[in-house]
Amino acid sequence: MARTVAELPPGMRVTDHISLGVLGMTFPLEQVQAILYESGKASVRERDLPADLMVYYVIAMSLYMQVSYGEVLRCLQEGIKWFPSLGKPVRTAGKSGISQARTRLGVEPIRLLHDRSVRPLASRKTPGAWYRKWKTVSLDGSTLDVADTDENEAAFGRPKASRGKSGYPKIRFVSLVENGTHVLFDSRMGSYGVQEITLAQEVVGHLQKGMLCLADRNFFGYPLWKQAAETGADLLWRLKINNVRRKEKQLSDGSYLSTIYPTEKAQRHNKDGIRVRVIEYRLEGQPDAEPIYRLITTILDAKAAPAEELAALYHERWEIETAFDELKTHLRGAKIVLRSKSPALVKQEFFGLMLAHFMIRNLMHQAAKSVNLDADKLSFVHAVRIVRRKIPKTNPFPPSA
Repeated sequence: MARTVAELPPGMRVTDHISLGVLGMTFPLEQVQAILYESGKASVRERDLPADLMVYYVIAMSLYMQVSYGEVLRCLQEGIKWFPSLGKPVRTAGKSGISQARTRLGVEPIRLLHDRSVRPLASRKTPGAWYRKWKTVSLDGSTLDVADTDENEAAFGRPKASRGKSGYPKIRFVSLVENGTHVLFDSRMGSYGVQEITLAQEVVGHLQKGMLCLADRNFFGYPLWKQAAETGADLLWRLKINNVRRKEKQLSDGSYLSTIYPTEKAQRHNKDGIRVRVIEYRLEGQPDAEPIYRLITTILDAKAAPAEELAALYHERWEIETAFDELKTHLRGAKIVLRSKSPALVKQEFFGLMLAHFMIRNLMHQAAKSVNLDADKLSFVHAVRIVRRKIPKTNPFPPSA
């Protein structure tokens, strides 16, 4: 879908629908300025578009993917008068000035803000976040279309098409999702040609003891399994249908113990094996079901996690598909591409998009917690609409800041 300059209906201003409040509450100005100083991106002289403002601008871009650069900037001006880094109101800059300010900012401050702010939110009281003693998370990947420029195509590539080439270059990313809150965290991105397993190697190291990570069959392999298991987290991953495991010990719940090895040679010499538990089941009465489903887990004690419960739990992995749909359809917009024309700004925009999704999910989590409600009962679409309006009346950047 070609990008054109978007206009609001006559008489309506974007500034009537957003303030800096929700941004400032989720990503405090003090934190933003500390990251800018650490990354060497703090504004050293007075500018029309200072670095701290541009951090919030990058996040706001993802709230208004169908709105022009200038309109997004005007969104933020409502709270600018309290910015301590500014001695005068910010003038609305043109597209070129905004792009230059984004280029000065770079990707590093946005990535650091993402890595330090986007985190699991669920407490023990969060409905749907736990299976027995484990907090459930899922691992998966997806793709996003980016602006069709020669630079982006060279950096990221594009899928093959039956005739010619596909419409847009793409980036690939892999994330963990907290199932109970739909928070996408520890995301990593790369070019379209990078395999999900390669990106997953950068992601699974952020698993923690007390988590139970669910993953689809495309992720299983000895190196990634070993890396993920060494974090102390427990794993429940699906195997491909042709990956048949040797049954070494039958357990009372129908599951059995087996061992995985890095190579066939290691298996012959019984070297570097990792003990796993295998769960096999069928979905009766489902016309599109596969003949058999096979899961492996690090939880070897059948009493601690019965096979029937784990088989049912695995299908909660689809929570990450819901989170991806929120990100790609309801926040970004269906058939809307990331607007940045250069690879560096694409990376910056990607992390801004992930920060915007976290901001909304954090608000939904806080709202659900205040009334002891499952966050799944709240509408993400409705939450996005609220964030786009002026929900906080109190300015988060008072003069005393």
